[in-house]
Amino acid sequence: MAGRRAQMVEETRGKLVQAARKAFASKGYAAASMDDLTAEAGLTRGALYHNFGDKKGLLKAVIDQIDAEILDHLRGVQARAATEWEGLLAENIAFIELALDPEIQRIMLLDGPAVLGDPSQWPNQNACLRRATVTIQTLIDNGTIHPMDPEAAARLLNGAALNAALWIAAADDPPATMPKAVEAFQHLAKGLLRAPA
Repeated sequence: MAGRRAQMVEETRGKLVQAARKAFASKGYAAASMDDLTAEAGLTRGALYHNFGDKKGLLKAVIDQIDAEILDHLRGVQARAATEWEGLLAENIAFIELALDPEIQRIMLLDGPAVLGDPSQWPNQNACLRRATVTIQTLIDNGTIHPMDPEAAARLLNGAALNAALWIAAADDPPATMPKAVEAFQHLAKGLLRAPA
């Protein structure tokens, strides 16, 4: 019985997250009505409040879902790279390029920071920072990059990539802004190298 109840709770949460994700992407957070969200999911406002507390809690759940998908995508990008350094660079550039995805742009880079505050303080950033710190330590150990505090380097690289993505999302012409951001990011990142790549 408890297993069935847990399954029903997950199904309810899943329906609400999918309906919210669709509404937030198409209308934006502010314009997405809670009544429309719950009607789309075939549920009540009570279900939304019970599972997420409020609309802001639902936005956080949507962002967590999208962020998990982004993390999987970035792991794949890194895994396909020929070297650890190329993987680190490719992963950050892939993140910057995601700023052109309309759903990510709207939910993660425009509405998310406006509603939830500074993205660098979101709990999901910790996983990215830990992965980047480990990679940077490996690159220090094998002599690819200058010796330095790996966490500091990870935070600065992640911050540069995040700010590039935020700039692209808010730009009047995101596709024209993206190559400029990527080029500048590459020059900054290559400053870590002991020798030219």
